[in-house]
Amino acid sequence: MHPMLYTAVRAVREAGRVILMYLDQLDRLEVSSKGRNDFVSQADIEAERAILEILTKAYPDHGILAEESGAQEGGDYTWIIDPLDGTTNFLHGFPVFGISVGVTRKSIIEHGVVYDPVRDEMFTASRGDGAQLNGKRIRVSSTRHLAPALLGTGFPFRELKVIEPWMRTFEALLPKTAGIRRTGAASIDLAYVASGRLDGFWEFGLKPWDIAAGALLIREAGGLVADFSGGQDFLANGDVVAANTHLFEALRKIVAQRAV
Repeated sequence: MHPMLYTAVRAVREAGRVILMYLDQLDRLEVSSKGRNDFVSQADIEAERAILEILTKAYPDHGILAEESGAQEGGDYTWIIDPLDGTTNFLHGFPVFGISVGVTRKSIIEHGVVYDPVRDEMFTASRGDGAQLNGKRIRVSSTRHLAPALLGTGFPFRELKVIEPWMRTFEALLPKTAGIRRTGAASIDLAYVASGRLDGFWEFGLKPWDIAAGALLIREAGGLVADFSGGQDFLANGDVVAANTHLFEALRKIVAQRAV
């Protein structure tokens, strides 16, 4: 395992310990709102602090882009951190949430970790070295057609202006597939595409910390990730579509046509 990936694994395990501790005392948790349907809890803040303590000690000259504490300039490497993806789920005791840490070098995603602390599932990838779940190699699904495919998506609950285009994509895809799931944690959805649990995924308006690690997992597991136009600007524009190589272009075209 690459030293950076090993450090990321250490960091998310410590964050997972913090999150699970607070999961047992949700009624006493301090929670505030950053905006409409956008919450931050004491667990988010302390989990991010735990991650940063490990990363900055190991790599003090690297940049940081973290959901709660923002951006810090560094050298060629930047750590992209979501300490608790699925905060709303977490606050309700709904057991689907994760921790996502990715690192880029000159905007290329080099390493990524998505950790589900409830299930103790550690999804890891380094560019060129494949993707793993708890140390075992994972691959995207081999589903060849949309009809039997199970897709994931996320509701545009913050950006109300994209509800209508998202609804058009949902209405187009629902009758063409075996089903659509919404877990409420994009990093987990992307990890599930990488491991073949979902055949594809699309969502509007995500943040870089939602996507970075999961995108690398999918690529290293043999899948494809792009923005709706088929380009690679998804970290900037937040619009992402992902699938195995058989389904990707069919899924992307439907989303692109309905998203305008």
